[in-house]
Amino acid sequence: MTTAAYPVQGAGLGLRREILDPLLKAKLDQVGFMEVAPENWIGLGGKYGRKFREFTERFDFVCHGLSLSIGSPAGLDEAFVKQVGAFLREHEMKYYTEHLTYCSDDGHLYDLLPIPFTEEAVHYVADRIKRVQDILEQQIAMENASYYTPAPGSDMSEIEFIIAVIEEADCGLLLDVNNIYVNSVNHHYNPIEYLKQLPGKRIVYAHIAGHYNEADDLIVDTHGDNVIDPVWDILDIAYEHFGVFPTLLERDFNIPPVPELLTEIDTIIDYQNKHTQLAAANEK
Repeated sequence: MTTAAYPVQGAGLGLRREILDPLLKAKLDQVGFMEVAPENWIGLGGKYGRKFREFTERFDFVCHGLSLSIGSPAGLDEAFVKQVGAFLREHEMKYYTEHLTYCSDDGHLYDLLPIPFTEEAVHYVADRIKRVQDILEQQIAMENASYYTPAPGSDMSEIEFIIAVIEEADCGLLLDVNNIYVNSVNHHYNPIEYLKQLPGKRIVYAHIAGHYNEADDLIVDTHGDNVIDPVWDILDIAYEHFGVFPTLLERDFNIPPVPELLTEIDTIIDYQNKHTQLAAANEK
């Protein structure tokens, strides 16, 4: 279980069009909330729009964006931010999150690229986050992202950069547990030491997902497979260190039958219940 301090509660599931019909037919009692990318649903009508409304009337929702491009050298797309704001209000979304990356310059780059880890970039990105929050009139959260090569010119560590941006922007943290594991393998650091440095008071909710092993020292963050034990272990330690927070299962392709998805939701709940019970016992 989680507390009222968070915008949503429990264990969540990402809603994808491919599984709309199976999910509509399924019993989803253990699903506490759902998440969508607003870019995939803004202005959508017809049968998909009607089915989407069935879910938003049934579940609490959060939004996880794809194209805000917060670190882009190009100007902030304020018209797009206003579109997102209207979508959030229309569907009573509980929160909006994005990636601490960029994906555009003069045009869309079709990938999430790392921002240079520099003091100058901290100020630049934090100012843009604050502008988005001003337009939306609400706090947003940024996700610790996976990346495969450091951006040129970096003179800070990844963890130093993330903490500095979040504190200066006064925004939330979307904790991606799988990205911690992926980056720890690809960039050779201790994932638990990294985890424990994150500002727990800023966590809004978390993601957990599967990935693809390209090589022994290269993992690709695909969201296309089951969560592996080392990633579950990081979530377990995160709950122990920070307390229980809402956690969402991401699955973007190679999506299994709904019962298999719900098995992983049940695993999240098992970890949440374990640490809720431990915390209650320690208070006695």
